[in-house]
Amino acid sequence: MKSMTGYGRGENARDGFKVTVELSSINRKQSEISVFMPREIEALELRVRNEINRSVARGRVTARVSLHAAENDTAPVVRLNTALARAYASELNRLAGELGLSGGVSMDLIVRSPGVLIADQEAMDPEAFWPAMDKALSQALAALIGMREREGEHLMKDLTVRIATMCKAVARVTKRAPLAVKNCQKQLAIRLKKAGVEHTDIPEQRWIQETLLFADKMDISEELTRLQSHFQQFEDCRKSTAPVGRTLDFLAQEMNREINTIGSKANDSVISREVVILKTELEKFREQVQNVE
Repeated sequence: MKSMTGYGRGENARDGFKVTVELSSINRKQSEISVFMPREIEALELRVRNEINRSVARGRVTARVSLHAAENDTAPVVRLNTALARAYASELNRLAGELGLSGGVSMDLIVRSPGVLIADQEAMDPEAFWPAMDKALSQALAALIGMREREGEHLMKDLTVRIATMCKAVARVTKRAPLAVKNCQKQLAIRLKKAGVEHTDIPEQRWIQETLLFADKMDISEELTRLQSHFQQFEDCRKSTAPVGRTLDFLAQEMNREINTIGSKANDSVISREVVILKTELEKFREQVQNVE
């Protein structure tokens, strides 16, 4: 089990430049990836997304990629596109002549023209950066996943405690349920007597039918069985290495349905107290499940 929150950083230096990748993730029901990277290597964004998708199934991941010269690198930082500079100078001088402008074209104007000065990384094919970025991204992903796994272990311990508490409450309800039905049947007989209707005044067959119908309305055996099944499915999720966040979210919804039904069916103060415990623990369980990948 993994948490959806985490952070990872990786970097790799190669051929005079260094790539740094930072990954951070937070909770989100669906998978969402945001990538921020220099314009010069935007062509690699899809690869970055694909690599993250292979490792992260759920949550909002933000990837920040930075590119800069490696430390102690003596290679030139920028290059001059001389041919383009000459073309700018020629065309600008011609335009100045046509417009009757004096003073000529300044060097400052030429070097500010688009494409005249090219950073080293801009002059390279974006694919040339991928080996370094791939290694930096792998480091960042490993750190991110490691943190998510450690957080997931804490989540698992907490969820396991919640389920154990609910299991004990369900066991107490299961033990109490038959007695609760008998008590309600006794209460029904007492109410009939107070109303002036004796048990002997009712045909035996009718009395049996009514008491069975009453018992059936209070029967919570199916709900208890389904709750036990959900608890077992949690154990299966706990042992799984695949993402289980959505499954646990679904189980929480189903457990909530069964607990509500038990609360509405069981006309018993003892069971009602256990239902309160079940609802309290389930709410804490649902909150924590929102953090699971």
